[in-house]
Amino acid sequence: MDTTQPRHELKYFIPVAEAPRLRNKLEKVLHRDVHGDAYDAYHIRSLYFDDAMSSASFDKYSGVKDRAKYRIRMYGLNDRALYLERKRKIGDLIAKDGQRITRRLAEQLMAGDPTGLEKLPDPLFHDMFVQMRLNLLRPVVIVDYHRQAYTHPAEHVRITFDRDVRSGGSRLDLFDGALPTIPVLEAGSMILEVKYDRFLPDFIPPLLSSIPADRSAISKYTMCRCYA
Repeated sequence: MDTTQPRHELKYFIPVAEAPRLRNKLEKVLHRDVHGDAYDAYHIRSLYFDDAMSSASFDKYSGVKDRAKYRIRMYGLNDRALYLERKRKIGDLIAKDGQRITRRLAEQLMAGDPTGLEKLPDPLFHDMFVQMRLNLLRPVVIVDYHRQAYTHPAEHVRITFDRDVRSGGSRLDLFDGALPTIPVLEAGSMILEVKYDRFLPDFIPPLLSSIPADRSAISKYTMCRCYA
């Protein structure tokens, strides 16, 4: 199972107009994400699941310290790059575990059928099976956005710029390339995320402080769920 240790994750709203200036600074000391295209950008689409009580939404709004969200994530609308993931909030830290899956399994889960998950070796599949059987975990919303990312080996720093965040509304077909979507960010705004292991290296904060940013408990899922 691909499991990350619990990490820090800071999120900010920043002006789109300021992003190029910050990226220019970051490029001098960080590395571009190898998954980006010639412009260091890539498209992410996630299909989020929630249970019959909408726990993922209510726990977020209520500030529950320990909570989890399940999703199927796809990169560049490529059905050969599909991952079942669980993102957990553990106090003030974030952990994520995931496994690559086939389109056939993705479509099975999209249909609300967890049959056979309990027989797979990874605990993530078993936990998904339990949630779908006992708590009626089902697909609820698609989240679309484009990301640019920069990394540094010190404390596994990863800084991402997420723009054009859009909700699929009530439509849940992960593989629909023509899916109509709804923008959820304020005009001229984008999301900056800063992730690291134990502490943020000293050379990072001066770079980030060079632009206006409003730290917030941002959740793309809850923002998009409002339109579902």
